[in-house]
Amino acid sequence: MHTTTPSPETEALLQFATRLADVTDAMALSYFRKPLDVQAKADLSPVTQADRAIETEMRRQITQRYPAHGILGEEHEDARLDASRVWVIDPIDGTKSFLSGMPTFGTLIACLHDGAPDLGVISIPPTGERWCGQRGTSSTLNGLPCHTSARSTLSEAILYTTSADTFDPAGLALFGRLSAQIAMRRFGGDCYAYGLLASGHVDLVMEMNLHPYDFMALIPVIEGAGGVITDWHGQPLTLESEGKVLASANLALHAKALSAIS
Repeated sequence: MHTTTPSPETEALLQFATRLADVTDAMALSYFRKPLDVQAKADLSPVTQADRAIETEMRRQITQRYPAHGILGEEHEDARLDASRVWVIDPIDGTKSFLSGMPTFGTLIACLHDGAPDLGVISIPPTGERWCGQRGTSSTLNGLPCHTSARSTLSEAILYTTSADTFDPAGLALFGRLSAQIAMRRFGGDCYAYGLLASGHVDLVMEMNLHPYDFMALIPVIEGAGGVITDWHGQPLTLESEGKVLASANLALHAKALSAIS
């Protein structure tokens, strides 16, 4: 990919995001595999005191360092979304994995500039893996460059989705259509699957009913590793996207996957 030198501002924002991830990782591990108070949100998805405490701390640190920036998160009210810079955060992406002791949950941190993600962080506390991406530069895993796979045919591709339960009947039919053409499909992973895609272990991820805090941080990481991530129509993901996400290892594979579900 063509790379550019990040601006000093973007570099400073990424350094702040990684320090923030250090804090959230430690907090998440302090709650992991411990008794938790589980409540159901309005959409019946689970939430714990860990989700809320971590997001509260993330918001405190962001507001302290960048008081003019906006914040969009999963657990608390949106703030200053009309700002030029908006942080999009998910304290625990994969709460069901977190609750069931699976070490595949993560923290997602993105910083948007005029609606487009300038940087993204996928941090997996139990494994110590952290993917970082900045728009126009190469993505890294724990500080070293990472790259998507070169597999460009569906018949050799590995496909992931977090759960078949997230699809409606029409979406599940399309997932089945794509599944019929690939080498292997696996379930689970949450944001971890996208990190594995950025490192070349997974070739496709298809999901629906995601929210901006589920996918904004993924975009710079996937693109900076050589991959492609769009909605199911091949359109860029935005804060207004309906949450149908397709990520692929490269443009050729993405085009074939889009064709399979069109």
